[in-house]
This record gives sequence, structure tokens and C-alpha cells, in this order.
Amino acid sequence: MAKVTTGTGDDGFTGLLGVERVAKYAPIPELLGAVDEATSALGLARAFTADAEVRELIQHVQRALYTLMAEVATPPEHLDAVGYRTTPEAVAWLESAEADLKERVTIPNRFVIPGDTTDGAALDVARTVIRRAERLAVRLWHEGIITNPEIVRYLNRCSDFAFILARVVEVRAGGSTLATENPDGT
Repeated sequence: MAKVTTGTGDDGFTGLLGVERVAKYAPIPELLGAVDEATSALGLARAFTADAEVRELIQHVQRALYTLMAEVATPPEHLDAVGYRTTPEAVAWLESAEADLKERVTIPNRFVIPGDTTDGAALDVARTVIRRAERLAVRLWHEGIITNPEIVRYLNRCSDFAFILARVVEVRAGGSTLATENPDGT
């Protein structure tokens, strides 16, 4: 049986892949936590949806996010040995899936209020968490802590993917809620 509680984090430090330990509030654990949270929100959307295609698409993204987390958690000197990488092919898969989904739904040119369906709302929560993860990843990339730009690209496309998939799910259920007016009142 897997040991869930190890007690090794009681001192406020956590392990990355390898022997390195860092503060739980350090930038890498912050990014890993945001991606983990996004994966869980995607899991909630997957659990809520009755659509087999949507479940499959979400699970594909969840698996890719685990690869991304493994790459981020691996010290640079061990990346080649571990082999986890977010690749241009992973980004291309998202772009292709987005293009396919956009053929099925008209994306409105105004604000969308989430919440028409539980699976669509869960996808919108995932989208916002993915955006936070993207912001954290950009900071780490700009600071040279992570060196693979595909991580940033993947997270950027992933949030777009979640937005589009939420609209598809909601349209299939009878429509997507649009804001009735622009923020400036027009």
C-alpha cells in the first residue's frame, strides 16, 4: 500500500524529483500546485460530463499536464535521464483539438458568464486555474528557472482549449450564456 503521509513535509519543505528539497512556497511548488489544481478541476468536469468525447479530450489533457508537472519537478541535470518533456507535438495536439472544436461552435465576441452546465462551469474553473499556472510558468521561464518554452505555450493553449470546450459543452446543452452588455454599459 502506498504511503500517503510521510511526515517529511512537516518542516515546510517538499521534495522535487531527485534529492532536492525546497520550501513549499517556492516558485516551483507554486507552479506544480496550480497545475495540480487545474488537473483536479478538469477531473471534476470529466466526472460531470456525460459526453464520452469530452471525457476523452479532458483525460488526454490531464495526462499531458502530469507530464508537464514531472518536467517542472525534475532538476535540469536529470531531465534527459527522466525523459519527461512538454513537446511541440503536445502543443500542436491542443491547437488541432481547438481548431476542431471551433468548427462546432461559434465563439461569441463578448463576455461569457460561466455556469450554464456543471461540466461547462468546471471547465471554466479549470481555465482560470490554468491561466494562473501559465502566469507562474512565465515568471519561472523569464527568470531562467524553467527553460522549455513549450511549457508556457502548452499552458496558454490549454486555457484556450478549456474555454472552447466549455462553450461546446454548453451549446450542446442548449446554449451558452452571454453577458447582456459590455462592462461599460453599452
